[in-house]
Order: sequence, then C-alpha cells, then structure tokens
Amino acid sequence: MSTAAKILWIAITCLVILFLSLSSYHSTDSTEVGVRTVKWLGKKGVENQIYQPGSAYFFLPIFNAWDTFDTRMQVVEMKGPSQLTLKTRDGNDLFVDVTFSYHINPTNAPYIRQYVAKDDLELREKVFKTVARSRTRDFFGLLSTDEFTHTEGRNKAVELAKEGLQKIFSEYGIILDRVGVMDYRFDPDYLRVITEKKIAEAKTLEVRAQMEAQREGNKRLINESEGQVKSMIAAALGRSSNTVSAADADLDQKKILADAILTEGTNTSMAIIKQREAMASAGGEAQIQLAFATNLLGKRIIMIPSGNGINLQTFDLNKALENILRK
Repeated sequence: MSTAAKILWIAITCLVILFLSLSSYHSTDSTEVGVRTVKWLGKKGVENQIYQPGSAYFFLPIFNAWDTFDTRMQVVEMKGPSQLTLKTRDGNDLFVDVTFSYHINPTNAPYIRQYVAKDDLELREKVFKTVARSRTRDFFGLLSTDEFTHTEGRNKAVELAKEGLQKIFSEYGIILDRVGVMDYRFDPDYLRVITEKKIAEAKTLEVRAQMEAQREGNKRLINESEGQVKSMIAAALGRSSNTVSAADADLDQKKILADAILTEGTNTSMAIIKQREAMASAGGEAQIQLAFATNLLGKRIIMIPSGNGINLQTFDLNKALENILRK
C-alpha cells in the first residue's frame, strides 16, 4: 500500500472516530431528564433508568437513541380560536377561555417515552391538549347557565375538572397543577336575554329596596305614634290619678267634717234630751225659775200700773230675787 493510501485510511479513520465521538455525546439541561433507548446490542427497548438533569453521557449512535423531557411547569392556554365551546346543562352555548398548568413526573419519564409520547411537543399537543379539551368540556357542561355565571358554582366545576383530569393524567405520568377560567362568553342572542334579565333583576331589587325603606319608615312612624299615644295616656293617667287623689283627699276631709258635725249634733241632741228629761222631773220647774231669775239678775225693771191714775213705784228686782233665792 502506498504512502498516500495509508494517509487516506488514517484520515478516514480519524473522521470516523471524531464522528462517533460527537454522535455519542448526550447531555441534559438543568431542568431536563434523559431517557435512553437501546436499538442494538443488549436488551432492546426503552431503558428503565432516569438520566439526571445537568449531566453528560456517551452512547454509541445507531445502537442507541436519546430523548429528553422538560420537568418545568408547562402552561397551556385555550382561548381565541382554541377556546372551549360547550353547552350548559340547560342547552345554552358557552365559550370559555381556560388555562392549564402541568409538569411531568420525572420518575415516569421512561414510561412516558415508551407508552405516551416521544418528546415534550407530542406530549403537549397530542396527549395533554386532547384530554384537557374533551374532559374539561364534560365537567363544565354539568352546570346550568345560571350556575356558571356565579363564582361559587364555577369554582366548584373547576375543582371537579381538576380532580377528574388528574385521575386521567396520572396514567400518563403527568401532574396537573392548576385549572383556571380566564373568561367566558354566551351566544349573542342569549347574552341579550341575560342582560335584559339582569336589568329586570336590578329594577326588582331597587323596588324591593324602596319597599323595604318605606316599610322601615312606616315602622318608625308607628313607633313614634305609639310613643306619643303612650305619652298622652301616661299624662292622662297622671292627671286622672291626681284628680282622684285630690277628690279622695277632699272626700276624706268632708267625711271628717261631717263626722265632726254629726258628733257635735249628736252631743247637742243628747244635751237637749238630758235637759228635757231634767225639766220634766220634779225639780225642773225650780231650775227654770232659777235660770229665769239668773237671766234677770242685775237688770232694772220699771213697773207702770194701768188705769187713769198714775202711781209710779220703784221695784227693785235685785232685792226681790234675793228674797226668792232665800226662800
């Protein structure tokens, strides 16, 4: 073999070695895990081993295949043309913008590569989006239109969707972090009906508020009237009580005065009765004469005889009484 031929073979050998060296180099990023698939030599198929993030590995090309999966959180938004279109339980069309967050379970990377998807893009587009779109529609469709418009009912549907989706994704090595409703819209015709309904409800609430205010005002007026009536009744009762008390006091005084007059009259009557009894007795005449004489005692009496002749004599009544008393 000539020298030129030897140099050519050496060059070819070096190129082959260089190519094999470069082709055999495999690495993982800081957020990736690697999966090796054996094609030739040894046990064929996906190797049940996880190649850790941020590392470099060497495998012969052609005999081995190398794939990586990102372990970071992935966000999928379904809005605009990709929005969810569904029907509520009562048959109304609803358009919902939904966002999902998920990441793979690193320990399931070999399983994902062998049975689910060959890379992140396929896992995202053909597996996650397909399942998320179909099953979320089912869970949201369990609500009526009115329930979906209320935050409490909508949040309940979101939780049900998250739980249901996680049961499915667990079989694919996917962990669902979050399901969120960003916005929702109704069919224009139905939206107009809802708007009119809300306006009517607002007016109804306004009328109810006015009625309640009027009711409260009436209660206040009734309370004020009752207070005035009670005040008037209390004043009337006070005046009546004072009048009765005054009348009772006056009656008591009159009773006392009447009793005194009656007592005095009774005593006077008894005295008169006693005097009559005394005068009707044997010494009554003498007592009368004595009383008469006592009344005439000290008085001067002039006696004028009757007839044509005038014979004035002086009669000393005092002496006459003294004489009578001596007898």
